[in-house]
Amino acid sequence: MGFLGIFKYFDFFAASLASAFASIHIHLDPWTLGLILPVGISFYTFHGLSYVIDIYHNKIKAEHNFVDYSLFVSFFPLLVAGPIERATHLLPQIKKTRNFDYSQAVDGLRQILWGLFKKVVIADNCAEVANQIFNHSSDYNGMTLVLGAVMFSIQIYGDFSGYSDIALGTARLFGIELLKNFAFPYFSRDIAEFWRRWHISLSSWFRDYLYIPLGGSKVGVWKKVRNTFIIFVVSGFWHGANWTFIIWGFLNALFILPSILSNTNRTNMQIVACEKTFPNFKEVASIVLTFLLATFAWIFFRAESVVHAFQIIQTIFSLSIINAPEILPKATLLLVIAFFIVEWFGRMGNYALQFIFSGKPFLWRWSIYIALIACVFFFTGKEQAFIYFQF
Repeated sequence: MGFLGIFKYFDFFAASLASAFASIHIHLDPWTLGLILPVGISFYTFHGLSYVIDIYHNKIKAEHNFVDYSLFVSFFPLLVAGPIERATHLLPQIKKTRNFDYSQAVDGLRQILWGLFKKVVIADNCAEVANQIFNHSSDYNGMTLVLGAVMFSIQIYGDFSGYSDIALGTARLFGIELLKNFAFPYFSRDIAEFWRRWHISLSSWFRDYLYIPLGGSKVGVWKKVRNTFIIFVVSGFWHGANWTFIIWGFLNALFILPSILSNTNRTNMQIVACEKTFPNFKEVASIVLTFLLATFAWIFFRAESVVHAFQIIQTIFSLSIINAPEILPKATLLLVIAFFIVEWFGRMGNYALQFIFSGKPFLWRWSIYIALIACVFFFTGKEQAFIYFQF
């Protein structure tokens, strides 16, 4: 935690303290370190913390084999962007003898391919639109800014879940099953369900190591409110040393609070329209509302500053929202629609292709493989860094 605090948060607190004193006309010249943030430092810090905490709570015994322990803390597929593994889950797999499993390896390669498609085709192409709109937000009307926010919502999902698919698929090649990190979050019917399906390894980490020790929801109303805001604000701060991330966490706490207080936060435990082809009207309305709430919060996540975020929101809620968007990326929108159709019909699997390919003939499978590989080459956008590498 000391390394995380120094590398990631020291400069933030120094600058914030100077700003606070400046507001009462006292000038401070803050001393900052200006350190380059190590890639993925938050991920492997929390990854290592779970090991120490689980030993403290007698969930596991300390590992005396230095090689096994070293592999646990530095397993390369998850090192820079998760999922945040638990020692109780990963260490036993490392210690046991593993033989090459052909079907497991094929499934891993398939998940890697789907992850590449999400990242290169969906996320990177959405990023071009989102970056254009967010970087020149003052030039566009409200509806264009809505489009930019939606494009960023899809970008961050394709980017992060795509990386998670690549990590999980790569681990399968070595006979290792990592924790599932995404479960079709944009098909959620409320914010509580969204957070059970988005960045699952982080959400469950905060639940087990922070929320439950604080008393969870088995406390009085005010402590329940307090606990909810603590985990979401800390989650925002985990993402970055910036007030935009803290407000993003605060907004999500605000959105989820009604279901926590009314004990309806565990209403939607199964995937939407389970065993049905299409959702009903109520489910569609719930999915759309949840997506819009998540997208509204993502504005703060993407904005350069709090002021920038409020300027965007002010324009969105102006009369200019009735105008047509000034940017209409038809090819990208068609790709996104096709992507979500595949995700919808594959939502019963661990990832979309797994369910869609289940029991299908050889020709069907290879037609899809070739189509996805062609898309990866043909629709490759401008290179975009993985968003979560900065965390």
